[in-house]
Amino acid sequence: MIVTSFFFAVACKKKDTKSDVEKIFNVQVQDVAMKPLKPFIESIGTLNPFEEVTVSAEVEGVLRSVKVEEGTQVSKGMLLAAIDDSDYSLEVKRAEAALRQAEATLENTRLEHKRKDALFQEELVTKQQYDDVVTRLSLADAEVERAKASLSLARLKLAKTKITSPLACVVKEKRVSAGDFVKNGTPLFVIIQPNPIKLRFTVPEKDVGRLKMHQEVILKVDGFPGSEFKGKVNIVFPNVEEKTRTLQIEALVPNNNGILKPGLFAKVILYTAGERNTIVVPVTALLYEAEKVKVFTVEGERAKEREVKLGSKYGETMEIVEGIKEGEKVVTFGQQNLSEGAKINIQQAAPASSEPRVGSSEKDKQEEKKDAEPEK
Repeated sequence: MIVTSFFFAVACKKKDTKSDVEKIFNVQVQDVAMKPLKPFIESIGTLNPFEEVTVSAEVEGVLRSVKVEEGTQVSKGMLLAAIDDSDYSLEVKRAEAALRQAEATLENTRLEHKRKDALFQEELVTKQQYDDVVTRLSLADAEVERAKASLSLARLKLAKTKITSPLACVVKEKRVSAGDFVKNGTPLFVIIQPNPIKLRFTVPEKDVGRLKMHQEVILKVDGFPGSEFKGKVNIVFPNVEEKTRTLQIEALVPNNNGILKPGLFAKVILYTAGERNTIVVPVTALLYEAEKVKVFTVEGERAKEREVKLGSKYGETMEIVEGIKEGEKVVTFGQQNLSEGAKINIQQAAPASSEPRVGSSEKDKQEEKKDAEPEK
């Protein structure tokens, strides 16, 4: 009985001793840095033409010829298509003849008025006869004006049988072919002006106060990897979209060589201020708890919890507005298991990515996983 009690007491003592051993957590750290950075807003946008115009027929008739195809570069005033003008040419001739007839009638009425006026002064014609010639003179004058208007309208319709480009542009769509009958208002072409090109994107309502006209915009498109294009804010729209809680922005981007195409998606960086010294930490160091954001710093062999206030994101780093200072060490790996005052063991960061190596064996992967677990 006594021997059994002795062994039981020894076993309990060993168990208590084991439970009293403090856990040590393996972590990786990085110095808090201050870098000269320009604050910016990231977004995704779409490229649109500077102008997009639907060219329509203004008179009806059969298309005699079409001079352009999709993708054709055209200058302002260039002929795009022509409608058969036979009827309109004859209408001009008829209007010209009507004008000559009206002018002849007017001239004859003027001579008659001149004679009747002299006779009326000598009281050789009645007042009624004189008033009659005055009225016919006014009607003849009005008939001339009407004939002139008819001639101008006929000439205008004749001119509209030639469809020309209203601006220097590129043909986006050709909707007709030679021989088609078109009516007044029939869409014929869609033309676009791609230089400069418009960039439209949105920003969250929390960033609205940082927006100004003519701010610098940098954009990248997948079609030209490694290339950057610059523009400036041209329009800040006056209202926030209720459904998305975002504000639409438009920027103008020079496109002299025409390589940027309307419809392309663009990754947008909008710089909101000049360069300034900014405290940044890796985004991997941040821990989110409800509305709070915290990091763990190192003091001796202990981890210290710090609540921080975030600013802008710069690639893989985040601006810290409040909570830590330059030169402090912040935990970037292993902080998920930490608590205030936990004992830590700082490990050197691997030269490559923390992800398993391509072609590594299952044993290597298990060893990497084991290294990431806390020591006991």
